[in-house]
Amino acid sequence: MKKSLIVIIVLLALAGIIFLWYQGAYNNLVKADENVKSVWGNVENQYQRRSDLIPNLVATVKGYATHEQTTLENVINARAKATQMTIDPTHLNEENMAQFQAVQGELSSALSRLLVNVEAYPDLKANQNFLDLQAQLEGTENRIAVERMRFNETAQEYNTLVRKFPNNIIAGMSGFSVKPYFKAEAGAEKAPEVKF
Repeated sequence: MKKSLIVIIVLLALAGIIFLWYQGAYNNLVKADENVKSVWGNVENQYQRRSDLIPNLVATVKGYATHEQTTLENVINARAKATQMTIDPTHLNEENMAQFQAVQGELSSALSRLLVNVEAYPDLKANQNFLDLQAQLEGTENRIAVERMRFNETAQEYNTLVRKFPNNIIAGMSGFSVKPYFKAEAGAEKAPEVKF
């Protein structure tokens, strides 16, 4: 009788230890997953900030640059596509991230072309509203870069936790999967060629 009681106590203690370990590992995965979602929200917030600045920028440029209608329409269309593309942070995957980056890249390219074309309009370049909007846009681009970097760092911490043994067993059983990263734009690996 005494031996069976000892065996039962040992089994209960072992079950309790396993339960506590599982609970701790699961809660760490949940915390890391929520952190990724939070940082993703910050990324989207900065992209939204950029989108909100664009109508004012386009309106300001429109008053000066009457010959740039196609460029302005490209910016407006790219903005519309970018604001329609959102990703639910619970469904972040490589494909969604690639689509999101492509749409945001189109908007960045359209804005770059617009700002290059503005060089031909000295009155516009001297307009205080335009200068303020341009400064805000540049600041927002920097914020986007910072938030993308923070997202990648947070996703890396999460992915490491998900892939480590024995967390990978709990992650697999509980539906936690690896999160994608932001990748550099195509051609970013090549340094620009400077000619004098």
